[in-house]
Amino acid sequence: MKARILIIEDEKEIGDLISLYLKKEGMDTVWCETGEEGLLKLEQEAFDLVALDINLPGIDGFETLQRIRKFSEVSVVIISAREEDVDMLLGFGGGADDYVTKPFSPSVLAARIRAHLKRKNESEKHSEIERVSFGHLTLNFYDKTVHKKGELISLPPRETDLLFYLAESPGKAHTQEEIFKRVWGNEYGEITTVSVHIQRLRKKLEDDPSNPHLIKTRYGAGYYMEGQS
Repeated sequence: MKARILIIEDEKEIGDLISLYLKKEGMDTVWCETGEEGLLKLEQEAFDLVALDINLPGIDGFETLQRIRKFSEVSVVIISAREEDVDMLLGFGGGADDYVTKPFSPSVLAARIRAHLKRKNESEKHSEIERVSFGHLTLNFYDKTVHKKGELISLPPRETDLLFYLAESPGKAHTQEEIFKRVWGNEYGEITTVSVHIQRLRKKLEDDPSNPHLIKTRYGAGYYMEGQS
């Protein structure tokens, strides 16, 4: 079955260009020019990924992303003419999985989207390890669910992939470069994204994010999971 991509972009020329390159990759696309229209389409139909512009008429891309995350964990790639760090942090903080700045190469964008879909497919495969606990945290590798003190914790796809990657090898430290290559799956983007996602995970999973006991840093070596039981 072909992957279905929802493109939310107010400039038709850009929407058509993205659609053209994604179709060359064997994907089906649907284009919407406003956040409101995109949200409605996402509620009515199933999509594998959303390519979301920030500067939209009506509600902007950040607000659209926040509303998406209220009912869906679909992968979201932000497309923006803004290169400021604060905008990238807002995007990732709102649950985006990737951030691409304009002007961009359509072939590079298509490659990044393809990489996201590949990771999604791999994560859906049954793992030999089904469940593992780290202190008050329980991870189920079969359905990629996370429970903290018995309560289900909802995480965006990228944070989920990062957490389970670290959990695959407890106690082993991974550099930012290793994590970026494995979790992001391509050479494009800012490697500092890794530390941003680590901070977000700590805020959600640690009792004291400033003194983490689950996702720890081994200086000079990288990040690792500790406390397996």
